Amino acid sequence: MISTVTTTTVTTVYSVAGISLIATLTLLALLVQKELASTGEKSWLKALNRSLNIAIVPLLLGFAFIVAMKIFEILG
Repeated sequence: MISTVTTTTVTTVYSVAGISLIATLTLLALLVQKELASTGEKSWLKALNRSLNIAIVPLLLGFAFIVAMKIFEILG
């Protein structure tokens, strides 16, 4: 019983860490794309610049949550 709980806990911790890493890297890539799209003068680049906010805002909120949890983990 204890080994099953420990194995499940370790698997969950690694899964959360992996998802956090993927979300952070995705946010970084989208922010780079937004910066590159903002320099263009073409209409489709302007539309891309606006539409990237749809993905950036939730990822930014998730990133803030991840940082807050890490801070609470260190302080607590």
